[in-house]
Amino acid sequence: MMSLLKGIIRDESGATAIEYGLIAALISVAAITAFATVGTKLSDLMMNTSNKLQ
Repeated sequence: MMSLLKGIIRDESGATAIEYGLIAALISVAAITAFATVGTKLSDLMMNTSNKLQ
């Protein structure tokens, strides 16, 4: 029973999966922020171009 408990405590595979999940989440947030910023700037550029053509 004691060796089973020690094995569970020493197992770090779950911690590694959580770390990878957190890294993926941070990358996703950064990508969404970047895409939103680029999208807004692109929309403004298109509106300015459209207004100049009228």
